[in-house]
Amino acid sequence: MTRLAVFGATSAIAGAVARLYAAEGARLFLVARNAARLEALAADLRARGAAAVTTAVADLNDFDRHPELVESARAALDGLDAVLIAHGTLSDQAACERDASLARAELTTNFLGPVSLLTALAPVMERQNRGSIAVIGSVAGDRGRGSNYVYGSAKGGLGVFVQGLRHRLGRSNVAVTLVKPGFVDTPMTAALPKGGPLWAKPERVAADIRRALDRGPAVLYTPWFWRWILLVIRLLPDAVFRRTRL
Repeated sequence: MTRLAVFGATSAIAGAVARLYAAEGARLFLVARNAARLEALAADLRARGAAAVTTAVADLNDFDRHPELVESARAALDGLDAVLIAHGTLSDQAACERDASLARAELTTNFLGPVSLLTALAPVMERQNRGSIAVIGSVAGDRGRGSNYVYGSAKGGLGVFVQGLRHRLGRSNVAVTLVKPGFVDTPMTAALPKGGPLWAKPERVAADIRRALDRGPAVLYTPWFWRWILLVIRLLPDAVFRRTRL
């Protein structure tokens, strides 16, 4: 029986991942800041077949609570087979350009928050000497672009941290995967125009994450075609790249 902890559980992608595990009879520990949405998700997961669902209400920007939350997850599940770090926000680039305090807030949520949480989690996983961690980053972290470089820089920094953490925890048989979704139709992207083949539903991304938590790849681009799109973007010479409107 799999024991899964999800931080940022009420996000669309995280909820879809949790539903897949619930259908398998997993035991779940869920953390989110909205109590009503969290309890509704927990009830749904129990109805779908989860063996047990424990919840904790917390703002994951409250870094001081991270060690307590990790220990609560470990104790409630009697160990951790898999962990999903899924909290974050999509920055308003134009607003961040006008107000440095907004840029700092976005970096706090999308970079410093996951770093703090993973730092609290790492020794627990090391002591177990097993398990897997998936951290949701973004394709935006692969190359700085004028349209979203505040968000992209947070996800890019997170990617380097996760890469180093994977190297560290590999000695303890713990797999760490950086998940890089492309465009996903979720409430977080509600303000963006949607449509076309590049947009994916949360359920498609969740299915990829579910497989990755079993297999433990270093990086998961989801859907798969983003790996090749970003390869082209990364290889564009700067003189060409500066003329684009990406």
